[in-house]
Amino acid sequence: MALALQTFATVKDANAALKAAGTRYLGGGTLVVRAANEGDVSVSSLIRSTEPSLSTIAVAGGKVRIGASVTMAAIAGHPELGTLAKAARAVGGPAIRNMATVGGNLFAPSPYGDFAVALLALDATVSTDDGETPIETFLANRGGSRVVVTSVSFTLPKADSFRFLKVSRVKPKGVSVLSIAGALELSSDGSVTSARIALGCMADRPMRARAAEKALIGRTLTADGIAPALAAAGDGTSPITDPIASAWYRAEVLPVHLGRLLLA
Repeated sequence: MALALQTFATVKDANAALKAAGTRYLGGGTLVVRAANEGDVSVSSLIRSTEPSLSTIAVAGGKVRIGASVTMAAIAGHPELGTLAKAARAVGGPAIRNMATVGGNLFAPSPYGDFAVALLALDATVSTDDGETPIETFLANRGGSRVVVTSVSFTLPKADSFRFLKVSRVKPKGVSVLSIAGALELSSDGSVTSARIALGCMADRPMRARAAEKALIGRTLTADGIAPALAAAGDGTSPITDPIASAWYRAEVLPVHLGRLLLA
């Protein structure tokens, strides 16, 4: 079956084209093109847009806006996004990072979408032509989305407040066993005043570790201080089973790697 490719100069026109049956939006193509090549007959036409704003990164006043077509390679090499470089470099090897986009990462099913885990920890906002949506709400409803994501926005974290860890069997570019991102704020005495912890592969999409977050408040980042958070890390999770790892294994190793992230 022939696969058509339609290119539009504006997101508005691309959104209009996406209303047709059998259409999918093409970002970097690392997932949708592979699915089509493997025989996904539900896709008959790929839609893309060349609107310039989709490929821009803006950093000003501590705020960051990243266009949905910006690649992981561009983020990893941006001089003002050093705190996010580790998360961007966790996405595949160099060839994949040159193609994989921010927008595509938001829709990638587990065990993919490591950068979306980082964005969830950063409390990012997802923008479309319809407006802005908190990333947690967007991820919860992404299965029914038929509009083009235009950008993500968030407050640039301090280097010592954001942490990211990817666990894989094949290093450095293997598919995730799990990924963890944390945005923490500490008081002058070293106790945690706020915490956002996001998990990848512990559900069918990135999720918050709310019980662990709550258990960290008022505690110090020591082995004893984080023990309640590690005990609660798996609460509310529903790990996936795939050829990389079983749900049981992911649940077992989550507290181990969360502990390493928090004590780093």
